[in-house]
Amino acid sequence: MRSTKRNMMRTAIGAAAVATVTISLAGCAGSGGDAGGDDTFTILQYENPDSAQGQGWQLALEIFKEKHPDVEVDFQTTSFDAMRQNAKITLTGNDVPDVIEFNKGNADGGQLAAQGLLAPLTDAVAEYGWDEKITGGMQAFAQYDEQGLAGSGDWYGIPNIGEYVMFYYNKDLFAQAGITEEPTDLAEFEAAMDKLLAAGITPISSSAATSQGFNQMWVWYSLVSAGADRESIDDFMFLREPVDFSASPWGDGAEKFQEWIDKGYVGTELGGLNFEQATVNFLSGEKAMLIWNQGEFARIREQAPFEWGYFTLPGANMQMGSSGHLWGVPANANNKELAYDWIDITLSEEVQNKIGQLGGLPLAGDASTIEDDLTREFTERFNELLDADTLSFYPDYPVPGFLDFIQSGMQAMSNGNMTADEWTSNLQEFYDEGREIALAG
Repeated sequence: MRSTKRNMMRTAIGAAAVATVTISLAGCAGSGGDAGGDDTFTILQYENPDSAQGQGWQLALEIFKEKHPDVEVDFQTTSFDAMRQNAKITLTGNDVPDVIEFNKGNADGGQLAAQGLLAPLTDAVAEYGWDEKITGGMQAFAQYDEQGLAGSGDWYGIPNIGEYVMFYYNKDLFAQAGITEEPTDLAEFEAAMDKLLAAGITPISSSAATSQGFNQMWVWYSLVSAGADRESIDDFMFLREPVDFSASPWGDGAEKFQEWIDKGYVGTELGGLNFEQATVNFLSGEKAMLIWNQGEFARIREQAPFEWGYFTLPGANMQMGSSGHLWGVPANANNKELAYDWIDITLSEEVQNKIGQLGGLPLAGDASTIEDDLTREFTERFNELLDADTLSFYPDYPVPGFLDFIQSGMQAMSNGNMTADEWTSNLQEFYDEGREIALAG
């Protein structure tokens, strides 16, 4: 059994390395700009254009074009999954984008850095002063060592925003169930969900599809984070010390997650649902809450036909959150100086405050300039978590293949095909083998 799991791990790593491109990269072949060539500068990113970041990028694009009127800009949009699956092919050869958005963590960004596919940005960071804007825990997944392990080494990516996970909630459904105040600890939260169930309302809109079924993973990891501390999270994330997944907070979090599934807090028949369907079910008024990060804040504010609010997991020691996805410069990019300028523009006060006004949690913005009270409070809550160093990052970062593995486990547990004990046992084996391979280089 152990050798089979090891083969699965190595296969997962190999698959990530040889995935083929399924997105069009037309326009990447010619990139010259200020560095010569045919004056085309190519940006590859995957943010929704309606999101706070997406709207911020459009403002950055206007500023960039005004600053470089002789440069033709090819602004390309792909998907998060496509970028993860096809990153190595996308960044190999001479026909590559000039700047890309990529996922952070040892399993993604770290692998690209270790394979020499990304250019180190340490000199640019010093030149532009980006480390004065990206501070504390927000630097953790921007830097990777020679083995591709996060937390030290050269800078390879630049985040623009922070992230944290919360429960968006429908105030009308809460009132209908007799819930008049936001819960302040886990017991009150579970009592509120019991009231929702008694009123015939599913408490949490969730999803557990093996592709983009992120909600259940975030519920599980939020419950783990609730009992965690900085040391236990950092040992797990940065492969510092071995992790015992049967012990607290991992074993307790898995048992609580199993309990929430059994009680019906997260609904039923989640195996075929992705996060978009979970969001739609919340916005339609069918479900009382949605677990998500700031990525849906602007959308919920614009589309929710009901009064809504949000809160982080009540009574938790740590909360899910991290820096956002990263801008990186391919090692073979022809226009590195233009790429640095693009990144700098996205960190400018004008762009950062635009993102902030839309609830995007800018790393270099000024929260006091946010006019909307709810958005300003939302941003200030993130700043509190950052200052307190209580962000637990995301669980798929440490080892290659982890996201797919975790999502499969979440689906199995949600469908009743795997118990909490079986999940933690499988998790132990997959993580330990991935850790062994990563540390061996």
